[in-house]
Amino acid sequence: MAASASAPPTTRSLKRIVAASLIGTTIEWYDFFLYGSAAALVFPKLFFPESDPLVGTLLSFLTYAVGFAARPLGALVFGHYGDRLGRKKLLVLSLLLMGGATFAIGLLPTHATVGAAAPVLLTVLRLVQGFALGGEWGGAVLLVSEHGDAKRRGFWASWPQTGAPAGQLLATGVLSALTALLSDSAFGSWGWRIPFLLSGVLVIVGLWIRLSVDESPVFKAALAQAEARTGAAAAAEKMPLVAVLRHHWRDVLIAMGARMAENISYYVITAFILVYATIAADLSRQTALNAVLIASAIHFAVIPVWGALSDRFGRKPIYLIGAVGVGLWMFPFFALIDSSSFGSLLLAVTVGLIFHGAMYAPQAAFFSEMFATRMRYSGASIGAQFSSVAAGAPAPLIATALLENYHSSTWISLYVIAAALITVLAVVCAKETRYRDLENIDAAPEPDAGAAVPADARTA
Repeated sequence: MAASASAPPTTRSLKRIVAASLIGTTIEWYDFFLYGSAAALVFPKLFFPESDPLVGTLLSFLTYAVGFAARPLGALVFGHYGDRLGRKKLLVLSLLLMGGATFAIGLLPTHATVGAAAPVLLTVLRLVQGFALGGEWGGAVLLVSEHGDAKRRGFWASWPQTGAPAGQLLATGVLSALTALLSDSAFGSWGWRIPFLLSGVLVIVGLWIRLSVDESPVFKAALAQAEARTGAAAAAEKMPLVAVLRHHWRDVLIAMGARMAENISYYVITAFILVYATIAADLSRQTALNAVLIASAIHFAVIPVWGALSDRFGRKPIYLIGAVGVGLWMFPFFALIDSSSFGSLLLAVTVGLIFHGAMYAPQAAFFSEMFATRMRYSGASIGAQFSSVAAGAPAPLIATALLENYHSSTWISLYVIAAALITVLAVVCAKETRYRDLENIDAAPEPDAGAAVPADARTA
């Protein structure tokens, strides 16, 4: 049964909602990527100084991977309460948790001060980061997706996705500026703390914007219907996770498979590249950071374009372009970096992120459209975050281990290609979701490919 249609939002109100989702997502990804960059550049010496440099990097990336292990737990907890209490409240909580953990990392003592306790404390704070991010993504994209404008849902929902490159851009930009302004000794001594402490200021700004928006009207309608139910039906509403696994297990598996190439390729291109470019290609840390910085700006710009294209041509075709493209690009990607020139490095990272954007842009609308309203936060979050344990979490670690064992990029390329094949298979098995009505609380199947689509549901 469909919820009563709500009045479509004005462009101005929708932009405010997009801004609220984007600012929070940008801050959370800034915090998350800042840790990844620091794990590649400074944490090995600060927290694992007694290890061989490459082994220290592996240990540092291991703490990086720990954050991903907490993301499924965050998805379960935030998804459950987000489907019961609303998207907005949980988004405020996720922002506070992430910002607080990042600020605390900036105050941490290093191995030189407290010994083995330093990496332990670092790991605990990384777990808090991962838990918060596990709940952030689903709420941010649903807040936009559920506020209306179905004809351009792919475009509008892609804007919270730009929070990833925006956060990467901000984190890399701050680190790049500090490494350019400070000597290596100053940066290693105290300069690395500045980007983490800045998170406290960013969180205040994010909270002010995020608290100013309304709850999703689609969720309000679904909640009203759920409260009107009695008996067993009402009890079932209280367990969104059970409903997801009962009614949407296939969609959860598809979402997990769809994320494999997107997640793995992104962390190889943006995090592992800082290791490969400096160790294997003998490029400077500043050169690698600058390349990621410029490519992230381009990545930010192309994501809404891919999102708009998914409104016109469908989620699946655009997603497949990205998955196939990133798989085919891996061998040229490393070959360009091996030439040890900044131009080639920039081209390698930029093209890789453009293909990544073709997967990441439609992902928000695609995953949102798979699940019914009262289990959408749980379903989208579980599908997205459980895959991160097998995909993004170990990606820099696996890539670094392959480089250490084989002293070649060949196996790293094959690793990403294998992930691309999994994603292609998952997306091919998925149904096209472009025309699904998010106000339909009890998920209904999409129209057949040959069925007529209402004129007002078509993309202009």
